[in-house]
Amino acid sequence: MKILLVGASGTLGMAVRKELGNRHEIIAAGRSSGDVRVDLTDESSIKAMLDKIGTVDAIASTAGHVTFAPLAKLDAAAFAVGLNDKLMGQVNLVQQGVAHLVDGGSFTLIGGILSEHPIIAGVSASMVNAALEGFVRAAAIELPRGVRINVVSPTVLVESMDQYGPFFRGFEPAPAFRVGLAYSRSIEGAGTGQVLKVY
Repeated sequence: MKILLVGASGTLGMAVRKELGNRHEIIAAGRSSGDVRVDLTDESSIKAMLDKIGTVDAIASTAGHVTFAPLAKLDAAAFAVGLNDKLMGQVNLVQQGVAHLVDGGSFTLIGGILSEHPIIAGVSASMVNAALEGFVRAAAIELPRGVRINVVSPTVLVESMDQYGPFFRGFEPAPAFRVGLAYSRSIEGAGTGQVLKVY
């Protein structure tokens, strides 16, 4: 398969690339590195990337930013980070990407455990991740030509504990390679409208 991987240079993106790259062609996309460049907050950037790559068998995303801050300190601009990047960036990737997928192709998006298990200072992430799950379930019954869509929902990564560990007290982290396996299950499997939990 030819797979477009958005966020390929990040911790999770590299794990997904390692998992799938030995048996599929990976087109790496990122904001500042990769085979193609993309800014998920910019619809014209998404379109330019997709026009450049043409047709692929799968589109996967491991990218998306949210703001971690207490609810009382979240203003519209702070919420907009997650809404414009992780949520609408991936929604727009699907909306524009469907025309670039082969019949029976697939989308795999990135969500997270906070949709189900909130934490202090994680309101924005919980909101965005829950919205992504709702979008995937609903989009799955409307996508044409047998195109599938799933969202991977991991706990905090072992590799990210230095940065995010203080937010995730009491959570058992998962190694990135385990999350990469969920991407394989989505891309190489047959399921659609699923939330693939890694926790």
